[in-house]
Amino acid sequence: MESPVLSIAPLGFPWATIDPFLLCVYHDDRYPKANGHHGPAASLAGHRLGQDFVNADGWRMYHGTTVPGFPPHPHRGFETVTIVRRGWIDHSDSLGAAARYGQGDVQWLTGGSGVMHAEMFPLLDTTAPNPLEMFQIWLNLPAKSKFAAPHFKMLWSQDIPRLVTTAPSGARAEVVCVAGRPSDESTALAPPGPPPDSWAASADNDVAIWTVQLDPGARWTLPAARDRQTRRSLYFFAGDRVGVGPLAVDGHAAIGLAAHAPVELVNQGPAKAEFLMLQGRPIAEPVVQHGPFVMNNEQEVRQAFADYQRTQFGGWPWPDGEPVHGREPARFARHADGRIERPAG
Repeated sequence: MESPVLSIAPLGFPWATIDPFLLCVYHDDRYPKANGHHGPAASLAGHRLGQDFVNADGWRMYHGTTVPGFPPHPHRGFETVTIVRRGWIDHSDSLGAAARYGQGDVQWLTGGSGVMHAEMFPLLDTTAPNPLEMFQIWLNLPAKSKFAAPHFKMLWSQDIPRLVTTAPSGARAEVVCVAGRPSDESTALAPPGPPPDSWAASADNDVAIWTVQLDPGARWTLPAARDRQTRRSLYFFAGDRVGVGPLAVDGHAAIGLAAHAPVELVNQGPAKAEFLMLQGRPIAEPVVQHGPFVMNNEQEVRQAFADYQRTQFGGWPWPDGEPVHGREPARFARHADGRIERPAG
């Protein structure tokens, strides 16, 4: 039988992706207790403030100088899908929208014609560590949608479906379905829809974003995609040793899979194993990227820079360059039209 494993490579930073995805970054920062001003109560020695990707002491400041995170920066021509497993993110943007989310929540942002936003990682607990664990996935937009109106949608943790199976041994497998569902027959596993102009908004594009967690000895079969054109990447990022179809994988890896065939995943190690799975039909258009702009040709990228310099994509309506939304862990979203959204519970 032909192996469903097409390729295997070590994980880098960021993780390499394939069309329709542009990149994936996994952030796993062990921040210490907070200093009361949303930053770390620790020395910043060894950190290059303003551009800090050095994992000194197990955490990074990124582009923040007081609060970790990413102060105002622009996007055009693609989407970000931000999955926060632990910790908090404060979103603020040039349209006047804002949000605090975390602890399993997801924000799906269509950059479209252009938006400037900040993503700060406020440290709220002054008595205990403040771990942050998250994925940020860049999903391309087709040419017809690159100038769509900017839009963000919150997928609150309690609304994201989870598939849990338990073996007779008690070993547990959990699949979190951020986009796409493992079975067409199971409406219970249908996640909240993405923004309207997303490549993922059409079921024909077969976009799926899942995380898979396996206890030691647990197994789960990744089902075949619905379309033979679908492309699939599996990222083994936590654990020791796993079986992926006929292949034993020791060490964290990016694994290219044939999407038309089911693949059994088995945790063969002593610790929990975790995966991120990204799949979708390719957009199959030219991609020209320069920093935060992803277009179809060089002229469009130059125009994006010119438009941003001229308009700042609406300007920055916030008084702070590292905006945060208070000291309480209260999740909310305020949209550009003024609508307030709070998760239940």
